[in-house]
Amino acid sequence: MTAADAIAEVMELFAGAASALYGNERVTQRAHALQSAMLAEQDGALPALVAAALLHDVGHLLAAAKHPDIGQHKDDLHEKVGAGWLKRRFVDAVAEPVRLHVDAKRYLCQAESAYAAILSPASVRSLALQGGRFSGEEAAAYRALPHAADAIRVRRWDDGAKVPDAPTRTIADYEPLLRSLLRGP
Repeated sequence: MTAADAIAEVMELFAGAASALYGNERVTQRAHALQSAMLAEQDGALPALVAAALLHDVGHLLAAAKHPDIGQHKDDLHEKVGAGWLKRRFVDAVAEPVRLHVDAKRYLCQAESAYAAILSPASVRSLALQGGRFSGEEAAAYRALPHAADAIRVRRWDDGAKVPDAPTRTIADYEPLLRSLLRGP
């Protein structure tokens, strides 16, 4: 796969499947992704983490292309699907926080007593499908993982990226950033 092919795939996903609503939220998948990246930039994140924020739900887009109803009543494992897809195209610093961002929600529900109260109703429903809050032991094991701290940051931007009509950059604006983070041949 060439760099041009990988970037074209991302652009195609954002042009097509990303125009659908993001679950039961009031924003599209595209708006959610772009808001997440914007929040990462505003927080001073490194380029790979901005890309991870932008692409954290790419697994939803890939799953929607094959099975439009999967995320409604069943966990689509979008973090694993997305991370696997990203790992073949981008550096680990992009793919690994994506792989861990769902478990970051489970971790935060256990580690911070007030965290669960900020979750949207759709996020609460998906938390149940994803296994619920971690136990203390699970949380400790998660926190020790490489990229867990980055995944927790992605999770917080994910939670804040659900604002209808929020101004953002376009996906094309992120093309140079994404190109710089492609995995070598």
